[in-house]
Amino acid sequence: MESPELTFTLAYIVFSLCFVSTPNEFRSAGLTIQNLFSSWLGSEDVGFIQYHVRRTSITVLVHSALPLGYYIGMCIAAPEKNLGYIHQLTSWILVIYWSRRHWHNHPISRALQAHIQPPYSSWGSVATSVNDEFRRIDKFATGAPGARVIVTDSWVLKVTTYHVYMALQSECHVTVTESRQHQLSPDSASPTQILTLRVDSINPAVRAFDIRLNSTEHAELREKLHAPIRNSANVVIHQTISELFLETFRAQVDLNQPYTLPSGQTSKDLRPGCLAESPAPPVEPNFVYWTSAWSTDKTHTYRSKQTFYALNNVK
Repeated sequence: MESPELTFTLAYIVFSLCFVSTPNEFRSAGLTIQNLFSSWLGSEDVGFIQYHVRRTSITVLVHSALPLGYYIGMCIAAPEKNLGYIHQLTSWILVIYWSRRHWHNHPISRALQAHIQPPYSSWGSVATSVNDEFRRIDKFATGAPGARVIVTDSWVLKVTTYHVYMALQSECHVTVTESRQHQLSPDSASPTQILTLRVDSINPAVRAFDIRLNSTEHAELREKLHAPIRNSANVVIHQTISELFLETFRAQVDLNQPYTLPSGQTSKDLRPGCLAESPAPPVEPNFVYWTSAWSTDKTHTYRSKQTFYALNNVK
């Protein structure tokens, strides 16, 4: 492959990945399905279900056209380029099938049909209920566009690129199944804990799904849900920065080497950050101290180099 072809291939791969995953830079530039087709999609606030039926359909069409765009951009004659037309033709047939009988065959419509029971007489009435509750300002909403979590008075919703998962609050229970600690976050310089919650419904026609959110949003989610959130074993939730702070400290302390006191010396002779003066207050083994203080006099100028000081390993 010549250099121009390689350059175009790499650039198109990067563009395609960014167009599908929509990072913040692409969203700021307006290069998203929602922005490019906003006039046809309409307003999400006015018709939540109808909006996402159209959004998922156009997303399938556009994403399936990416291989065709690559072949057109390369401007070469190769048998493999017909694959792009096959993908595009298949996606058009699929969307036409979805749109029959007023989008009755669309996956979102089928998900709504699973909730047809009193007081809902049809999937259209279920859609109306979701639309009405989504317009309310007291809903819980979080997450990136490709994995949004929305909780209304009656519904738990997960909006993904190609589908909308939903469950009635009265029929589901939520369990925290996993927690992951991320030291770096694009939105914050502090460590972030991401929780994975499993939403299970007692309705056999409703498929279970996972939602992910920041641990600092756990309390707000818990207030919006009617049923309590269950925790799996060994899952610790840090809901505040202070709790994350202490957890980071404990992990750092565990890395410290054991310190053996010299003969005749006691722990009360130790002073965090300075060994020239007596401790005030005295330092005791198995206690954790916060020390970040300046001390200046005629003979000593020092500052504790460790924000945290622990004597858990003092022997």
